[in-house]
Amino acid sequence: MAQIIPSTPLSNVPSEILKVYRFLKSLPEGYVVWHHLTPWEKEAPDFMILNKNNQVILIKVSMVSKSTHPSAQMLLLGEAKPLGEEESLVLELFKNKFPVLMKDRIVTVVLFPNIHSKKLETDYREKNTSQHHWIGQEMLQTTAIEQWEELFNGAILTATMLEQLRYVFTPEIVIPKELTVRQTDTGRHGAGLEGYILDTLQEAAVKNDLELPSDRQTTAKDFHLGIVNGVAGSGKTLILLYRLRLLHSYFPDHRFLILTHNRPLIRDIRSKYKLLTGDMPKNITWKTFNGFCRQYWPEKENLWVNPIRQSEREHVARMIWEKRLAKTSIQPNNLLSEIDWFKDQIPMDKSKYLQTERRGRGFRLNQDQRLIMWDAMSDYQNHLIEKNKMDWGDVPRRMWNFLRENKVKLPKYEFVMIDEAQFFAPIWFDIIRQIAKPKTGHLFIVADPTQGFLGRGTSWKSFGIDARGRTQNMRRSYRSTHEILNFATLLYRRRIKNNDADEDIIEPDLMNMPRGVLPIVISLRGAQDEVGRITAEIEALKKHGMSLRNILILHSEWEGAKSIITSLNNHLGKGTAIDPKEDPPGDCIRVTTLNAGTGLESPVVFLVGLNRIFEMEQSLRLSDDEIERLVLENTRKIYMAATRAGQRLIITYVGEIPSELRDIIQIHDN
Repeated sequence: MAQIIPSTPLSNVPSEILKVYRFLKSLPEGYVVWHHLTPWEKEAPDFMILNKNNQVILIKVSMVSKSTHPSAQMLLLGEAKPLGEEESLVLELFKNKFPVLMKDRIVTVVLFPNIHSKKLETDYREKNTSQHHWIGQEMLQTTAIEQWEELFNGAILTATMLEQLRYVFTPEIVIPKELTVRQTDTGRHGAGLEGYILDTLQEAAVKNDLELPSDRQTTAKDFHLGIVNGVAGSGKTLILLYRLRLLHSYFPDHRFLILTHNRPLIRDIRSKYKLLTGDMPKNITWKTFNGFCRQYWPEKENLWVNPIRQSEREHVARMIWEKRLAKTSIQPNNLLSEIDWFKDQIPMDKSKYLQTERRGRGFRLNQDQRLIMWDAMSDYQNHLIEKNKMDWGDVPRRMWNFLRENKVKLPKYEFVMIDEAQFFAPIWFDIIRQIAKPKTGHLFIVADPTQGFLGRGTSWKSFGIDARGRTQNMRRSYRSTHEILNFATLLYRRRIKNNDADEDIIEPDLMNMPRGVLPIVISLRGAQDEVGRITAEIEALKKHGMSLRNILILHSEWEGAKSIITSLNNHLGKGTAIDPKEDPPGDCIRVTTLNAGTGLESPVVFLVGLNRIFEMEQSLRLSDDEIERLVLENTRKIYMAATRAGQRLIITYVGEIPSELRDIIQIHDN
């Protein structure tokens, strides 16, 4: 069976188009078929077929039947156009968009699904004065496969020519250069290709299952589901944005909700959508999950209380640890970790907590320790209640309870789309189930399965999501160079040696990646030297014409990120550096933490404060299991941060550089 994009036709296509679609889908394996979908370009061929030899046929389908074709008298009076004239004109105008050398290689066909070829030959032969083939309804039979193969008599297209063809036939998959951090390819630029295009796997993820289920459809599912899992740089966010654009074009009156887990990412993808479309429709809502909860917080029941700072959380947890856990093997950081994990789950009582599986937690608790941990978590929560405070984990839990108690009514959306869904907790998804319109709602998820909850061995099934047959995996990375991705992968392999295969990163395809500059590590003596060196490096980049918006700085700690923002603004001018949680005023550097940098990208990335991460792993208070889990989580965090870079990766390191880093990268001593 041929690969056809999209894999299912839209329900409102004419019967003639549907008839041709079904036949082309039945072509043998090796053919790739594109069905034209572009809503804003109606006048185009209906199908494009590519064979194994890179030869192409363009098809325009005629809606004419024997009974509807105009009479000779109507033609003489000028009341109707001759048979095939409109279809031929569409094909001719389309071919004229290409250079002569390429134009002559494309075979064009006018297909008449309602008229037999013999009828075309006897009655209408003189009407076909164009260079296009006319074929009839018998060509839609399985016995006609050999005749189709004979039609492929055009010259072979080069890879660049094929890209030019897709550029024009499917403009909805063209990526403007402003939306990518890839290096400029002078060869493509010379061929008139200013941007890039989605590959066929990405395009399929954008276009498959675009239809909403009908209200009359009987289904046991809560909503229509699509999931894209992909390696870093595989274009997951672009897939979401391009799918959103198509869906909004087809369903302009429906409601859309786009969710992420942090503010820098939601601002980033919202700005990319505006750049892509030039518009920000009012029926598309862009929110972080917690921001969405805040918007619908029931004021009469509980006034919104800003969650406490991390430093206060740690202080409270330390007091409770000293009271309850100091004489156990449980460490203070384990208490906060368990509190966060517990609040991310669907609310459970004490008996259920004592029995529930704690997969991926990184430290074990026997039954007696669980009892003590329960009391410690209860003390923590009682302290917050007494002080009329909450932490971020309380936000979805309170919203979950508000919904159960009918204290809040959330709006329903036909389309809910989630970026970086691996960071969405089980309780978040339980709330989202109540946001997607029942039965006919469409939930589309893009995620990196090596990060967040999925990276800890959690499955979609544990979230109550049936992903069978609804998941597409993207293994090719387009963002980074070979050198950057090779470094990130090598570092991962060196640090993670004894984990199960299902805990591994998805293996990226390094063979077909563009080459670039090797990442470097700048060795420094102290934190102040680090800030000063970064400022000097950026001053040098700016003098060489680097746009500041093309620089992203990721720090392991927020206090360190703030110091860099202050230094850059003092030395290079106010507004030079910002926290990407805020709207950028223009050409400025984004500075944030590794945790908040998930989903962001930039041509140049500075990775700062790695020594803090490596030092954490040397703590004598940690058990072997805790160290193993911490190393795994930190390595994934570093891998994520390194792969934000499209062209250059610069790492600063204070102190002696670990051998696992020194052996695989260039060292620049300060």
